[in-house]
Amino acid sequence: MSKSITQRWFLKYLSVTIVLLLLVIFGGAFAVRSYFYENVKNDVSKISSDVVYTFCNANGEPKESDETPIKAYTDNLYEKENITLSVVSENGEVESDSSTQITDDFEQALDSADNTATWIGDLGSGDKILSQTVVIRDENGNFVTAFRLVKSLTDTDNKMLIVILILIAAVMIILASVIIPGLMFIGTIVKPVRELSATSRRIAQGDFETRVDKMYDDEIGELADSINYMSKELKASDSMKNDFISSVSHELRTPLTAIKGWAETMSIGEPDAATMNKGLSVIVKESERLTGMVEELLDFSRIQNGRMIMVMDKIDMLAELDEAVYMLKERAASEKKHFVYEVPENISPVLGDKNRLRQVFINIIDNALKYTPEGGVIGIQVTEENDIINVVISDTGCGIAEKDLPRIKDKFYKANKTVRGSGIGLAVADEIMTLHKGKLEILSTEGVGTTVTISIPVLDSDDEEILKS
Repeated sequence: MSKSITQRWFLKYLSVTIVLLLLVIFGGAFAVRSYFYENVKNDVSKISSDVVYTFCNANGEPKESDETPIKAYTDNLYEKENITLSVVSENGEVESDSSTQITDDFEQALDSADNTATWIGDLGSGDKILSQTVVIRDENGNFVTAFRLVKSLTDTDNKMLIVILILIAAVMIILASVIIPGLMFIGTIVKPVRELSATSRRIAQGDFETRVDKMYDDEIGELADSINYMSKELKASDSMKNDFISSVSHELRTPLTAIKGWAETMSIGEPDAATMNKGLSVIVKESERLTGMVEELLDFSRIQNGRMIMVMDKIDMLAELDEAVYMLKERAASEKKHFVYEVPENISPVLGDKNRLRQVFINIIDNALKYTPEGGVIGIQVTEENDIINVVISDTGCGIAEKDLPRIKDKFYKANKTVRGSGIGLAVADEIMTLHKGKLEILSTEGVGTTVTISIPVLDSDDEEILKS
């Protein structure tokens, strides 16, 4: 099961952030505890030193005094520092305050090298204390007495708890500042992506009218623009495909109707020789027209599938151009259109497929004838310059609108839908010229005419090597 963007964000990034913040909480709590307890311990140690200085002489032996000064000192100490001072005998009995409970620090102090030990713990009543014992010994190391200071940690724990709660609150604020903007930001991605996904599915199902609402001027917005553009182009392609099917159907129906009609005419009774010849002529002409359309469709299919094969050889382009002009010369005369044919006596040979190049010439000249009115002129000029042969075919026809020029070589595209044709002839011709390392350029002015330039490089040493191999 696939995970959503939100789930992946939580698992990969937010979970890591939460773990780090938990480490901060636990680490911070430990540091706060250590800081507060260490401060209490240091304060008690300072007071222990003061007690020893107050009640012991320079040799470390207790001064001769009664319990009154100790009690007064203890009362004052408790009042100021909330610390209880006790004097403990060697057997662990409290001499100055019988209410004090002896803890492990006394035994630890007896065994300690510096005669001091500290203990932190719970007395069992729920009251947590810090207890520190300082053992006083004579110069021979014999036990003399012990001072024990006890401080309640209740206030310290309360202060420590407040600091820890503040730390937790700060971490929660940080976590909220990560989660809330993160979820809001992810929402700005997830919602448009879901809409893009839904729109893409509708487009895939053939609804080319659907569009995505562009929410942001960023990468998501660019993606929305791209999908809208794709939908627009698919709609145009679908429209061109439908026009193509309609056009091809019409183109096929016209010759088929003519062939069928003349076949039926010739099969009824005994037609005279003139009728028979005319009928056969129409049938042959329309059959050739059908064959040309089928070949054009097959060529287009080969181009789409990358199976267009060129039979390359050293050829004379003028010969193929002459052949194309000769094939269409009679038609031009019958339509009262004039050829102006200017070619040099000789041009350099080229590496090409003669049948395919002738196909390009026929296609371009046929278009010029179709779009040129009666009395118009089709000019054909051949030049060679900088090892490039240019065949320029111009007409005085209706021309092509400026908005149609960029797409005139697209498959199925027809700038003028009133003229017969499938709309793939120029696409095929352009692909053939590309396979010949040449190009096909079209310039046109609406109402003036169109000029098509077919360019192909002359045969060079590399081409000679290809022919030899």
